[in-house]
Amino acid sequence: MKPGLALSFGYDDGSLRSFADARLQPEVVLRDIYSLPDIDLDDFSALFVSMHSDQRFLASRAPQIEDYLVRGGVVIANGHHAYPYLPRMAGFHTIDGYKLVDITVLRVAEHPIWRGIDPQDLTFRRGVSGFYGRVWHDAPPDALVIHALGRPGLPLDFIYPVGRGRVLFHGGNDLWTFGGADKQMLPHVMQWVADGRNVQ
Repeated sequence: MKPGLALSFGYDDGSLRSFADARLQPEVVLRDIYSLPDIDLDDFSALFVSMHSDQRFLASRAPQIEDYLVRGGVVIANGHHAYPYLPRMAGFHTIDGYKLVDITVLRVAEHPIWRGIDPQDLTFRRGVSGFYGRVWHDAPPDALVIHALGRPGLPLDFIYPVGRGRVLFHGGNDLWTFGGADKQMLPHVMQWVADGRNVQ
């Protein structure tokens, strides 16, 4: 299987170190985000986009990313979608004056990436809520919504098709940093990519 590709952004970030620490097979390699125009994305099984990435630059590469998806690529993207680098994605919505109940992670559908991970453990990290997500996005109509914030209808995690490919979008801190002390979510993500699972 082809390796995954994670885009780095000019400084040592703990989130990106998660890929090396997990010792994945296949591996996930790091490349500088600004070298994206010279990268053939078809050489990679998945593209990992951190919440810290330069979205303005990514928006300038939107045709490249969409072409990769249409041909069957997978993009795992995180954060608040503020610039149009992903096809069929709108901007994010804040929850004004939110309370704990408003940012509680609600599981809407089961999915193998989150198997064995309690939504309560996503809602809280070291007793503090909001790390996993505190904004929501409009999911495309044909998306599979896995998690919502507080109540159904406020999507946080969802998967949707683009051509023969798929976007896995998480509207919060980088997905691969969650899942407990053993960081089991990242191997789950790579297994999902390797299995070539359909959106449903």
